[in-house]
Amino acid sequence: MEKTAAPSAFPEIFIGDQAISPLFIVVTAAALVLLVLLTALILTLRGRRLREEVAIEAQRREAEAAARMADLLRSQAEMQGRLAAISEVFGNRQAEFNQAISQRLDGMTHRLGTSINEQTKSTHENLLKLQERLAVIDAAQNNIQSLAKDVVSLQAILSNKQTRGAFGQSRMEAIISDGLPMGAFEFQPTLSNSSRPDCTVRMPNDAPPLVIDAKFPLEAWNSFRDSDYAEDRKTAAQQFRRDMDVHIRDISEKYLIPGETQDMAFLFVPSESIFAEIHEHFETVVQRAQRAKIVIVSPSLLMLSLQVIQAVLKDQRMREQAHLIQGEVLHLMEDLGRLDDRTRKLQAHFLAAQRDVEMIMTSADKITKRGAKIEALEFEAISPPSSPTPAPVPVPDRAAESRTGLLKLRVVDED
Repeated sequence: MEKTAAPSAFPEIFIGDQAISPLFIVVTAAALVLLVLLTALILTLRGRRLREEVAIEAQRREAEAAARMADLLRSQAEMQGRLAAISEVFGNRQAEFNQAISQRLDGMTHRLGTSINEQTKSTHENLLKLQERLAVIDAAQNNIQSLAKDVVSLQAILSNKQTRGAFGQSRMEAIISDGLPMGAFEFQPTLSNSSRPDCTVRMPNDAPPLVIDAKFPLEAWNSFRDSDYAEDRKTAAQQFRRDMDVHIRDISEKYLIPGETQDMAFLFVPSESIFAEIHEHFETVVQRAQRAKIVIVSPSLLMLSLQVIQAVLKDQRMREQAHLIQGEVLHLMEDLGRLDDRTRKLQAHFLAAQRDVEMIMTSADKITKRGAKIEALEFEAISPPSSPTPAPVPVPDRAAESRTGLLKLRVVDED
């Protein structure tokens, strides 16, 4: 029979498949404790040796420090002497430095005061200019506000169909009133078919008047211009073409009356930009209007057309008044002939007067010469004799003396 093993006093511990006995654990723990004690002993011995080395190093450093302290004391004594000399030098330099600083501060204060005064003056001038600019800005702001009100009122006008039509018609009326004389146009006349165009312009040579219409379909145009998408823009363009076709047909049927109006009419567009975009994007509409003898005109083209019409009317009036002008020219030539005759007579009178004046001047010269001779003769009579007194001469009678005086005058005259 097999012998069964006696059970152990300490149970075994299994780690995995390996069995560890409690005795092995105790031995291992004792070894670890012994290792820790040895380590602590070694560290204690090393610490004691380090403390001894540190003490030796401290003694050495203390000796060096004492030597250095002695050197420092000697250096301090030397430094005290030098500091005394330096203090005296620094005192003198400090006084000079304070004086220089005072002078510079005085100069700097003066310059700073002058600069501050100039800066204050410049700032004052800039503030005045700024106030002027602000006044200008305030005026401009007021103008902008008034313009904004005008724009709002204009937008209100353009948003209403009736007021927008009145706006276009008023602009057309202003252009025609400025470009043509009174009587050469008529606003909203009544035709034979009871239609009332916006304006008719009288033509020369008793020709039928020209009709001008100012009712432009602006709703479809605004829809076309304000469309953001291609499909909406295409739809608005088609609507604008239809409205323009209807309006052109209405003008052609209502206002183009044979024998009463011209065979063509003007369709007034109240904006240069709209006129340009119509010719750019709606060429078919322009061609259809031309085939219907409707001319689309902008404000500038309307003014140019009115100037041409005014020149034609002026030429017609001049031709109508040609016979009157010729009669006035004949009367003017007669007046010029009479003026020429009277001028020639006046020239003859001036020549005769000039000859009379020359004769008067000749007589005056002769009289002047004769007066000079008489004055010289009287001077001889009163002057004293320069020669010795002659023998007494018998006194002649007065008649002989007079004849002698006349003889002297004649001799002087001949001289």
